[in-house]
Amino acid sequence: MLDRSAMGALALAAALAMSVAGAKAFDDASYPDWSGYWLAFGAARGSFDTSRPKGLEQQAPLKPEFQKILEASIADIAAGGQGNDPGYHCGSHGMPRVMLALEPIFFVILPQTTYVILERLSQVRRIFTDGHAWPVQLPGASVGYSIGQWIDTDGDGRYDTLQVETRGINGTRVYDSNGAPLHPDNSTIVKERISLDKSDPNILHNEITTIDDALTRPWTIMRSYRRHPAVWDEYVCAATNEHLAIGHDDYLLSADGLLMPVKKGQKPPDLRYFDAPQP
Repeated sequence: MLDRSAMGALALAAALAMSVAGAKAFDDASYPDWSGYWLAFGAARGSFDTSRPKGLEQQAPLKPEFQKILEASIADIAAGGQGNDPGYHCGSHGMPRVMLALEPIFFVILPQTTYVILERLSQVRRIFTDGHAWPVQLPGASVGYSIGQWIDTDGDGRYDTLQVETRGINGTRVYDSNGAPLHPDNSTIVKERISLDKSDPNILHNEITTIDDALTRPWTIMRSYRRHPAVWDEYVCAATNEHLAIGHDDYLLSADGLLMPVKKGQKPPDLRYFDAPQP
């Protein structure tokens, strides 16, 4: 039986194949060239807001109760834990974190839909640009449901900017690995404005605004990505993940396959269902 990632890849391939039949109606020259794959760059690329260092210096506009969650997460990381980060055990990063592009992202631009293919976990965002309205019932997904609009900002007859709104985002999500949380009510709205740099066509900018009930105000940041040739190594999170979650605790597997603590003084897991070792 095919796994979900393989089924998703086949579905995308089928959708792209069907689009070939209507290729004559698709004026490729009207759209920007976002070919290749894109990666975040710079010393602070792991921060949600790359203009600031990670952690409390991000100055996320969190309400007090959510600021406490962030502070507890950072303290846990300092003690050797993983904090409030679902990504360490290969959970989905969800929106807006998937757009950090710490692993390759790839854009496929078609007249009805722009696909954002995410190498991490092989997830796919579908940004619908056909003008349809929001569904009465959003399906719900960690990457949400996105509707976009292409804009020609300089009037040269060619689209240069993709404006996107994403709703229906669910699941446990944080902005980056330090664990600044989003509200669990899943009412987050993320707005993006994506365009190439005016002076360097190999730089792509993404202005991201997050509207969330854990924030005191909308939080707007700018992410920038650098273009690379469209060839990259496969990234499989689980293949090299040495973390093992048991109950609410995190442990590590050593090179010889033995369980290790991640914090000083950490107790071993509950072994009540295992036979006691014989003397």
